[in-house]
Amino acid sequence: MKKQWWHDKVAYQIYPKSFKDTNGDGIGDLRGIINKLDYLKDLGIDIIWLSPVYCSPFVDQGYDISDYYNIDPRFGTMDDMDELLAEAKKRNMYIVMDLVVNHCSDQHEWFQKALKDPDGEYGQYFYIREGKGDQPPCNWRSYFGGSAWERIPGTNKYYLHLFAKEQPDLNWENEKVRQEIYKMVNWWLDKGLAGFRIDAIINIKKDLRFEDFPPDRDDGLCSPSKMLECADGIGTFLKELRDNTFRKYDAFTVAELFDYKEEELRNYIGEDGYFSTIFDFSTHLIGASEKGWFDRKPVTPNEYRDVIFRSKLKTENIGFLANIIENHDEPRGVSFYIPEGECNDKSKKMLATIHIMLKGIPFIYQGQEIGMTNNEFESIDEIDDIGTKNEYQVALKAGYSPKEALKIISKYSRDNARTPFHWDDSENAGFTTGKPWLVVNKNYKEINVKSQINDENSLLSYYKKLIRLRKDEEYKDAIVHGKFNPIYTEYDNVLAFYRKGESKTVLIIANYQNKEVTLPFSHQNSKVLINNYNNFKVDNGMIMLEPYQTLVLDV
Repeated sequence: MKKQWWHDKVAYQIYPKSFKDTNGDGIGDLRGIINKLDYLKDLGIDIIWLSPVYCSPFVDQGYDISDYYNIDPRFGTMDDMDELLAEAKKRNMYIVMDLVVNHCSDQHEWFQKALKDPDGEYGQYFYIREGKGDQPPCNWRSYFGGSAWERIPGTNKYYLHLFAKEQPDLNWENEKVRQEIYKMVNWWLDKGLAGFRIDAIINIKKDLRFEDFPPDRDDGLCSPSKMLECADGIGTFLKELRDNTFRKYDAFTVAELFDYKEEELRNYIGEDGYFSTIFDFSTHLIGASEKGWFDRKPVTPNEYRDVIFRSKLKTENIGFLANIIENHDEPRGVSFYIPEGECNDKSKKMLATIHIMLKGIPFIYQGQEIGMTNNEFESIDEIDDIGTKNEYQVALKAGYSPKEALKIISKYSRDNARTPFHWDDSENAGFTTGKPWLVVNKNYKEINVKSQINDENSLLSYYKKLIRLRKDEEYKDAIVHGKFNPIYTEYDNVLAFYRKGESKTVLIIANYQNKEVTLPFSHQNSKVLINNYNNFKVDNGMIMLEPYQTLVLDV
């Protein structure tokens, strides 16, 4: 596999609205990010991905873009953006922005023109179809619930929106649309962006028959994933996008890619792939149900291990995956992957070790490095996320009480990851001097940067150690580029693997359970590189690990 400039980097996702507010309006801003660049540099971060800061009505937290060429005033100005790019460059850091081009906002000038003349030039920028009598063109469901079609007032025409009705899908079959997108992408790359995180990109290719599929819920609708299975030819669009934009700049691209065909994986992240990498969402799908969150099953350690190992072995000779525990679209990883009642400093460090030591480029989400957890929402009124509100209604319709439905959605809500960052134990966790746009997690006095930054045993310090090890010249070849070989797979709740480089072999062993385990061990003379306990026991060819004990060994 050809080595790339980004392979040995560590990335960090910032959700700007919740990171750091500097003007007291309760919303994070670009100035707050600039002020915290040294914190991120000290952590060991190289690449910073910013969730959308473009102009937007914020129906879907900025993923409904009304102007791709401007910064939303809530976040600052284009001068602030230019300063952020310059300050990051001084620190040898790279800025990556969200590229949201499956859809735009219904307030975008293109869509406003389309509404005025659905049959005109700008009507062709979107998917506008005649209804079937008084019904939508077909029974596709939006990802956020309800029909994926919305009637244009005063007509029997409908426009397609796979997400919210305020997010009309752009018609990638129209070459004018594609050229407008490429022009915008290059404009940002010319400004100094290092690349893009590419949102929901698999959705840009539709099944143009626009036909019904068998319903998968009582609402008579079907998931968009059914349509995507029948939508062939996305590679033509993605190759053209790459060749007209990213490739010319050697840009770093990481795609959000669900529902792709596994046999086409090399086309996405291989030597001549459409993208640098794609996020590995395999563990996030564990326990999911088509019925809704109310039917979701908790993650087990064996499932987590088996899914990760399958993913890594599948891509071993193809390309790098982007490894995540959490992001802005998921609940907090320590609350999702660690069994209820067992989330503590040791188990958090275990999860961190697995994340950073796996093959691929690690993406850390803001607050992950200090162990931020899910929030305990007291009312549905505290929820902002449109998808969570829909799942609340789904649970109610399934027969759950409002109290039960709130508990269900609190466990899986995206708002868990969007609560304001915990900088210290002062009011509003040091995020803002005003009223935060979203409720602050109640445990901010116990979990915050200030309480951890000078504590060498803290989770924050532990993340720094892991990142330093990943970048260490002596071990970089093994940890970044080395072969991935699982071990101890016959043991329940044990997650272990070798990373084998040309001159070094590193063994990672994690006891993923709340009890001791004893394993056969043949590396008595190994060197301890990382240990989330103060010691470990080896005796008569056996190694004994404490609950959630995790080791990184030079063997």
